[in-house]
Amino acid sequence: MFEATELNIRNDRIQERFRYLFLAMAVVLIVPVLVILSLLVIKGGPVLSWSFLTEFPKNGMTEGGIYPALLGTIFLVLVALLFSVPLGVAAAIYLSEYAKDNWLTRVINLAIINLAGVPSIVHALFGVGAFVIFFGFGTSILSASLTLAIMTLPVVIVATREALQSVPHAFREACWSLGATKWQTIRKVVLPNAVSGILTGVILEVSRTAGETAPIMFTGAVFFVPFLPESVFDQTMALSLHLYTLSTQVTDVPENLPYGVALLLILIVLAMNALSIGFRTYLRNKKKW
Repeated sequence: MFEATELNIRNDRIQERFRYLFLAMAVVLIVPVLVILSLLVIKGGPVLSWSFLTEFPKNGMTEGGIYPALLGTIFLVLVALLFSVPLGVAAAIYLSEYAKDNWLTRVINLAIINLAGVPSIVHALFGVGAFVIFFGFGTSILSASLTLAIMTLPVVIVATREALQSVPHAFREACWSLGATKWQTIRKVVLPNAVSGILTGVILEVSRTAGETAPIMFTGAVFFVPFLPESVFDQTMALSLHLYTLSTQVTDVPENLPYGVALLLILIVLAMNALSIGFRTYLRNKKKW
């Protein structure tokens, strides 16, 4: 029978200590999230109701609902996705499938990485200068959405490029051997097999877009409007800015109201993420490799 040596015993002890260390780190990360979610559910749950979702704010935003802010957040996210996803996927296709490895592509990749690390307030000032003033869109849903699209574009590009590169090169060679062009191969084989990975970037973009405040505060979102937007050139309310307003600018706000707005914002993000994850899982299960 094998007898453990002193070295084996010491290695087992070290391994056990690291196991407990990593477990403690996981608990430290998870427990605060559970505490925050529990607090939001306890304090914000009673506020959520059908009237809260479908009514306009009243009495200086101390009563009523959040319907215009809810609708405005959905508009901002959808318009931002409409611009960033096609542009990000196209850029990733070029970098992954067409571009050669030279100084230009390395500069582009470096620029994408740096763009991902730019603070959101800098994107906000860029949006004001570019979309509000230079292009003349004014403070509107379009300006705010384009600012959010530029801010989240690196996430889509990086996720899409990784998804494209994960498709086996043998798939491309098989198509080329049958006489398909590069674009036909990308459109018919590479992209369908990379959709699940592309959705990862879209999920991250939705989460960040819905929760941003600074970029939309300067470019299109307002504290309060007594009407719903009729086009992308109108201003709108947004849940993130509405939460900031209730927490810092409005007096005599019921204690549970900001918690209800925060809980609803998190639920929207979770619902969008769950829908995207479910669709991504469905596509992955259809893969043959």
